[in-house]
Amino acid sequence: MTKDRILPGVLLMIAFCVLAPLLDVASKLATATIPVGQVTLARFVVQGALMLPIALALGSAWRMSARMAGLVMLRALFLVLSTYCFIAAIAIMPIADALAIVFVEPFILLFLGRLLFGDEVGPRRIAASVVGFGGALLVIQPAFATFGAVTLYPLGTAFLFAFYMLVTRAMSTGMHPVAMQLHTSLAGIVLCLPVILWAEGTGIADLDPVWPEGLAWLWLFGVGFWAGVSHMCMTYALKFAPSATLAPLHYFEIVVAVALGYLVFGDFPNAMTWAGIVVITGSGLYVIWRERLGAKARATRSLTDASF
Repeated sequence: MTKDRILPGVLLMIAFCVLAPLLDVASKLATATIPVGQVTLARFVVQGALMLPIALALGSAWRMSARMAGLVMLRALFLVLSTYCFIAAIAIMPIADALAIVFVEPFILLFLGRLLFGDEVGPRRIAASVVGFGGALLVIQPAFATFGAVTLYPLGTAFLFAFYMLVTRAMSTGMHPVAMQLHTSLAGIVLCLPVILWAEGTGIADLDPVWPEGLAWLWLFGVGFWAGVSHMCMTYALKFAPSATLAPLHYFEIVVAVALGYLVFGDFPNAMTWAGIVVITGSGLYVIWRERLGAKARATRSLTDASF
Protein backbone atom coordinates (compact mmCIF):
# COMPACT_ATOMS: atom_id res chain seq x y z
CA MET A 1 0.00 0.00 0.00
CA THR A 2 1.45 3.36 -1.02
CA LYS A 3 0.10 6.83 -0.49
CA ASP A 4 -0.05 7.66 -4.19
CA ARG A 5 -2.52 4.78 -4.73
CA ILE A 6 -5.18 6.01 -2.31
CA LEU A 7 -7.47 7.47 -4.99
CA PRO A 8 -7.98 4.09 -6.79
CA GLY A 9 -8.92 2.66 -3.41
CA VAL A 10 -11.47 5.43 -2.93
CA LEU A 11 -13.02 4.79 -6.36
CA LEU A 12 -13.23 1.05 -5.74
CA MET A 13 -14.94 1.63 -2.41
CA ILE A 14 -17.51 3.83 -4.15
CA ALA A 15 -18.12 0.95 -6.59
CA PHE A 16 -18.68 -1.32 -3.61
CA CYS A 17 -21.22 1.12 -2.19
CA VAL A 18 -23.13 1.17 -5.48
CA LEU A 19 -23.19 -2.60 -6.01
CA ALA A 20 -23.66 -3.91 -2.46
CA PRO A 21 -27.30 -2.72 -2.14
CA LEU A 22 -28.19 -4.93 -5.11
CA LEU A 23 -27.19 -7.85 -2.87
CA ASP A 24 -29.57 -6.49 -0.21
CA VAL A 25 -32.45 -6.22 -2.69
CA ALA A 26 -31.92 -9.79 -3.92
CA SER A 27 -31.74 -11.01 -0.31
CA LYS A 28 -34.98 -9.30 0.70
CA LEU A 29 -36.78 -10.69 -2.35
CA ALA A 30 -35.45 -14.18 -1.59
CA THR A 31 -36.54 -14.16 2.06
CA ALA A 32 -40.18 -13.87 0.96
CA THR A 33 -40.12 -17.65 0.36
CA ILE A 34 -36.66 -18.87 1.45
CA PRO A 35 -35.36 -19.14 5.06
CA VAL A 36 -32.66 -16.68 6.12
CA GLY A 37 -30.06 -19.38 6.73
CA GLN A 38 -30.59 -20.87 3.29
CA VAL A 39 -30.22 -17.44 1.64
CA THR A 40 -26.98 -16.96 3.59
CA LEU A 41 -25.68 -20.33 2.36
CA ALA A 42 -26.69 -19.51 -1.23
CA ARG A 43 -24.58 -16.38 -1.09
CA PHE A 44 -21.41 -18.41 -0.51
CA VAL A 45 -22.31 -21.25 -2.89
CA VAL A 46 -22.95 -18.92 -5.84
CA GLN A 47 -20.04 -16.67 -5.00
CA GLY A 48 -17.70 -19.65 -4.80
CA ALA A 49 -18.96 -21.04 -8.12
CA LEU A 50 -18.32 -17.68 -9.79
CA MET A 51 -14.86 -17.23 -8.28
CA LEU A 52 -13.62 -20.76 -9.07
CA PRO A 53 -13.15 -20.40 -12.88
CA ILE A 54 -11.62 -16.95 -12.41
CA ALA A 55 -9.17 -18.31 -9.86
CA LEU A 56 -8.26 -21.22 -12.14
CA ALA A 57 -7.75 -18.88 -15.12
CA LEU A 58 -5.47 -16.64 -13.08
CA GLY A 59 -3.57 -19.60 -11.67
CA SER A 60 -4.25 -18.51 -8.10
CA ALA A 61 -2.30 -20.46 -5.52
CA TRP A 62 -4.22 -23.02 -3.50
CA ARG A 63 -1.56 -23.60 -0.88
CA MET A 64 -1.44 -21.30 2.11
CA SER A 65 0.24 -21.10 5.48
CA ALA A 66 -1.52 -22.23 8.63
CA ARG A 67 -1.78 -18.59 9.66
CA MET A 68 -3.42 -17.59 6.40
CA ALA A 69 -5.82 -20.55 6.55
CA GLY A 70 -6.83 -19.46 10.03
CA LEU A 71 -7.43 -15.91 8.80
CA VAL A 72 -9.57 -17.25 5.94
CA MET A 73 -11.78 -19.15 8.39
CA LEU A 74 -11.99 -16.15 10.69
CA ARG A 75 -12.88 -13.86 7.77
CA ALA A 76 -15.56 -16.32 6.64
CA LEU A 77 -16.99 -16.61 10.16
CA PHE A 78 -17.36 -12.84 10.52
CA LEU A 79 -18.91 -12.61 7.07
CA VAL A 80 -21.35 -15.50 7.63
CA LEU A 81 -22.58 -14.03 10.92
CA SER A 82 -22.82 -10.46 9.61
CA THR A 83 -24.65 -11.67 6.50
CA TYR A 84 -27.12 -13.72 8.52
CA CYS A 85 -27.86 -10.83 10.90
CA PHE A 86 -28.48 -8.39 8.07
CA ILE A 87 -30.65 -10.73 5.99
CA ALA A 88 -32.69 -11.57 9.08
CA ALA A 89 -33.20 -7.83 9.64
CA ILE A 90 -34.22 -6.86 6.11
CA ALA A 91 -36.63 -9.78 5.92
CA ILE A 92 -38.75 -7.64 8.26
CA MET A 93 -37.39 -4.08 8.09
CA PRO A 94 -36.99 -1.75 5.09
CA ILE A 95 -33.45 -1.98 3.68
CA ALA A 96 -32.69 1.70 4.30
CA ASP A 97 -33.68 1.49 7.98
CA ALA A 98 -31.53 -1.58 8.59
CA LEU A 99 -28.59 -0.16 6.65
CA ALA A 100 -28.77 3.12 8.56
CA ILE A 101 -28.20 1.18 11.80
CA VAL A 102 -25.34 -0.74 10.17
CA PHE A 103 -23.67 2.56 9.41
CA VAL A 104 -22.18 2.74 12.86
CA GLU A 105 -19.69 0.25 11.32
CA PRO A 106 -17.45 2.82 9.57
CA PHE A 107 -17.34 4.76 12.80
CA ILE A 108 -16.25 1.59 14.64
CA LEU A 109 -13.77 0.73 11.90
CA LEU A 110 -12.19 4.17 11.96
CA PHE A 111 -11.12 3.80 15.57
CA LEU A 112 -10.28 0.08 15.33
CA GLY A 113 -7.94 0.92 12.44
CA ARG A 114 -6.25 3.51 14.64
CA LEU A 115 -5.94 1.18 17.63
CA LEU A 116 -4.87 -1.98 15.79
CA PHE A 117 -2.95 -0.67 12.77
CA GLY A 118 -1.90 2.80 13.85
CA ASP A 119 -3.74 4.45 10.96
CA GLU A 120 -3.37 8.18 10.73
CA VAL A 121 -6.75 9.62 11.71
CA GLY A 122 -6.79 13.39 11.46
CA PRO A 123 -9.49 15.70 12.75
CA ARG A 124 -10.99 16.17 9.28
CA ARG A 125 -11.56 12.41 8.83
CA ILE A 126 -13.03 12.13 12.30
CA ALA A 127 -15.31 15.09 11.60
CA ALA A 128 -16.40 13.57 8.27
CA SER A 129 -17.23 10.28 9.99
CA VAL A 130 -19.20 12.01 12.73
CA VAL A 131 -21.13 14.12 10.22
CA GLY A 132 -21.85 11.07 8.08
CA PHE A 133 -23.03 9.15 11.13
CA GLY A 134 -25.32 12.05 11.96
CA GLY A 135 -26.76 11.79 8.46
CA ALA A 136 -27.41 8.09 9.02
CA LEU A 137 -29.30 8.94 12.19
CA LEU A 138 -31.48 11.30 10.19
CA VAL A 139 -32.30 8.50 7.75
CA ILE A 140 -33.29 5.92 10.35
CA GLN A 141 -36.68 6.22 12.02
CA PRO A 142 -37.32 5.17 15.62
CA ALA A 143 -37.36 1.46 14.89
CA PHE A 144 -37.48 -0.30 18.23
CA ALA A 145 -41.16 0.41 18.81
CA THR A 146 -42.05 -0.87 15.33
CA PHE A 147 -39.75 -3.84 14.82
CA GLY A 148 -38.67 -4.78 18.34
CA ALA A 149 -35.56 -6.88 18.98
CA VAL A 150 -34.92 -7.42 15.26
CA THR A 151 -33.56 -3.86 15.23
CA LEU A 152 -30.51 -5.20 17.09
CA TYR A 153 -29.55 -7.47 14.18
CA PRO A 154 -28.10 -4.64 12.04
CA LEU A 155 -26.09 -3.48 15.06
CA GLY A 156 -24.58 -6.97 15.23
CA THR A 157 -23.84 -6.73 11.51
CA ALA A 158 -21.99 -3.45 12.10
CA PHE A 159 -19.59 -4.91 14.66
CA LEU A 160 -19.07 -8.19 12.80
CA PHE A 161 -18.44 -6.48 9.46
CA ALA A 162 -15.94 -4.08 11.03
CA PHE A 163 -13.88 -7.08 12.20
CA TYR A 164 -14.35 -8.71 8.78
CA MET A 165 -12.84 -5.60 7.18
CA LEU A 166 -9.87 -5.64 9.54
CA VAL A 167 -9.17 -9.33 8.85
CA THR A 168 -9.42 -8.59 5.12
CA ARG A 169 -6.85 -5.87 5.47
CA ALA A 170 -4.49 -8.18 7.38
CA MET A 171 -4.77 -10.73 4.54
CA SER A 172 -4.60 -8.30 1.61
CA THR A 173 -0.82 -8.31 1.22
CA GLY A 174 -0.49 -12.09 1.47
CA MET A 175 -3.26 -13.38 -0.80
CA HIS A 176 -4.60 -12.39 -4.20
CA PRO A 177 -8.11 -10.87 -3.97
CA VAL A 178 -9.62 -13.54 -6.24
CA ALA A 179 -8.11 -16.35 -4.17
CA MET A 180 -9.23 -14.57 -1.01
CA GLN A 181 -12.83 -14.40 -2.23
CA LEU A 182 -12.79 -18.03 -3.38
CA HIS A 183 -11.33 -19.41 -0.16
CA THR A 184 -13.68 -17.29 1.94
CA SER A 185 -16.65 -18.61 -0.04
CA LEU A 186 -15.52 -22.21 0.44
CA ALA A 187 -14.97 -21.61 4.14
CA GLY A 188 -18.41 -20.00 4.36
CA ILE A 189 -19.97 -23.13 2.82
CA VAL A 190 -18.10 -25.30 5.33
CA LEU A 191 -19.49 -23.19 8.17
CA CYS A 192 -23.08 -22.88 6.87
CA LEU A 193 -23.86 -26.24 5.31
CA PRO A 194 -23.71 -28.40 8.47
CA VAL A 195 -26.08 -26.00 10.23
CA ILE A 196 -28.60 -26.10 7.37
CA LEU A 197 -28.41 -29.89 7.13
CA TRP A 198 -28.93 -30.17 10.88
CA ALA A 199 -31.91 -27.80 10.75
CA GLU A 200 -33.75 -29.72 8.01
CA GLY A 201 -37.09 -30.86 9.33
CA THR A 202 -36.69 -29.08 12.67
CA GLY A 203 -39.25 -26.41 11.85
CA ILE A 204 -36.85 -23.60 12.81
CA ALA A 205 -38.20 -20.85 10.56
CA ASP A 206 -34.89 -19.13 9.78
CA LEU A 207 -32.91 -22.33 9.17
CA ASP A 208 -35.14 -25.19 7.99
CA PRO A 209 -34.42 -25.34 4.20
CA VAL A 210 -37.07 -25.42 1.45
CA TRP A 211 -36.91 -26.13 -2.28
CA PRO A 212 -36.84 -22.82 -4.20
CA GLU A 213 -39.50 -22.20 -6.83
CA GLY A 214 -39.82 -19.79 -9.73
CA LEU A 215 -38.04 -16.45 -9.37
CA ALA A 216 -36.58 -17.52 -6.04
CA TRP A 217 -33.76 -19.18 -8.00
CA LEU A 218 -32.95 -15.84 -9.64
CA TRP A 219 -32.94 -14.00 -6.32
CA LEU A 220 -30.63 -16.60 -4.77
CA PHE A 221 -28.25 -16.30 -7.71
CA GLY A 222 -28.34 -12.51 -7.39
CA VAL A 223 -27.37 -12.73 -3.73
CA GLY A 224 -24.14 -14.57 -4.62
CA PHE A 225 -23.41 -12.65 -7.81
CA TRP A 226 -23.65 -9.15 -6.35
CA ALA A 227 -21.84 -10.31 -3.22
CA GLY A 228 -18.91 -11.55 -5.31
CA VAL A 229 -18.63 -8.44 -7.49
CA SER A 230 -19.09 -5.88 -4.72
CA HIS A 231 -16.72 -7.54 -2.29
CA MET A 232 -14.03 -7.87 -4.94
CA CYS A 233 -14.22 -4.09 -5.22
CA MET A 234 -13.95 -3.73 -1.47
CA THR A 235 -11.03 -6.18 -1.23
CA TYR A 236 -9.04 -4.33 -3.89
CA ALA A 237 -9.90 -1.00 -2.25
CA LEU A 238 -8.24 -2.15 0.98
CA LYS A 239 -5.09 -3.03 -0.95
CA PHE A 240 -4.77 0.58 -2.08
CA ALA A 241 -5.99 2.66 0.85
CA PRO A 242 -6.12 2.41 4.67
CA SER A 243 -9.41 1.62 6.35
CA ALA A 244 -9.45 5.03 8.08
CA THR A 245 -9.55 6.73 4.69
CA LEU A 246 -12.25 4.47 3.28
CA ALA A 247 -14.53 4.44 6.33
CA PRO A 248 -16.49 7.66 5.64
CA LEU A 249 -17.15 6.60 2.05
CA HIS A 250 -19.35 3.74 3.23
CA TYR A 251 -22.11 6.26 3.74
CA PHE A 252 -22.64 6.39 -0.02
CA GLU A 253 -24.11 2.89 0.18
CA ILE A 254 -27.21 4.13 1.96
CA VAL A 255 -27.94 6.61 -0.84
CA VAL A 256 -28.21 3.75 -3.33
CA ALA A 257 -30.11 1.61 -0.81
CA VAL A 258 -32.76 4.28 -0.31
CA ALA A 259 -33.20 4.66 -4.08
CA LEU A 260 -33.53 0.91 -4.64
CA GLY A 261 -35.84 0.54 -1.67
CA TYR A 262 -38.19 3.06 -3.27
CA LEU A 263 -37.95 1.60 -6.79
CA VAL A 264 -38.35 -2.07 -5.81
CA PHE A 265 -40.37 -2.04 -2.58
CA GLY A 266 -42.10 1.33 -2.64
CA ASP A 267 -40.40 2.59 0.54
CA PHE A 268 -40.68 6.32 -0.18
CA PRO A 269 -38.16 8.36 1.85
CA ASN A 270 -39.61 11.14 3.99
CA ALA A 271 -38.16 14.65 4.45
CA MET A 272 -35.84 13.59 7.24
CA THR A 273 -34.48 10.75 5.11
CA TRP A 274 -33.72 13.13 2.26
CA ALA A 275 -31.96 15.46 4.71
CA GLY A 276 -29.83 12.52 5.82
CA ILE A 277 -28.98 11.67 2.23
CA VAL A 278 -27.72 15.21 1.67
CA VAL A 279 -25.56 15.07 4.80
CA ILE A 280 -24.17 11.63 3.93
CA THR A 281 -23.37 12.60 0.35
CA GLY A 282 -21.76 15.85 1.43
CA SER A 283 -19.59 14.02 3.95
CA GLY A 284 -18.38 11.50 1.35
CA LEU A 285 -17.69 14.15 -1.27
CA TYR A 286 -15.68 16.14 1.26
CA VAL A 287 -13.47 13.12 1.97
CA ILE A 288 -12.87 12.56 -1.76
CA TRP A 289 -12.01 16.24 -2.19
CA ARG A 290 -9.51 16.08 0.69
CA GLU A 291 -7.91 12.96 -0.77
CA ARG A 292 -7.48 14.64 -4.14
CA LEU A 293 -5.86 17.66 -2.49
CA GLY A 294 -3.56 15.33 -0.58
CA ALA A 295 -2.61 13.41 -3.73
CA LYS A 296 -1.77 16.66 -5.54
CA ALA A 297 0.29 17.86 -2.59
CA ARG A 298 2.24 14.59 -2.47
CA ALA A 299 2.87 14.72 -6.21
CA THR A 300 4.14 18.29 -5.90
CA ARG A 301 6.48 17.33 -3.07
CA SER A 302 7.80 14.37 -5.06
CA LEU A 303 8.58 16.60 -8.03
CA THR A 304 10.25 19.12 -5.75
CA ASP A 305 12.37 16.45 -4.06
CA ALA A 306 13.32 14.95 -7.43
CA SER A 307 14.55 18.33 -8.67
CA PHE A 308 17.17 18.33 -5.94
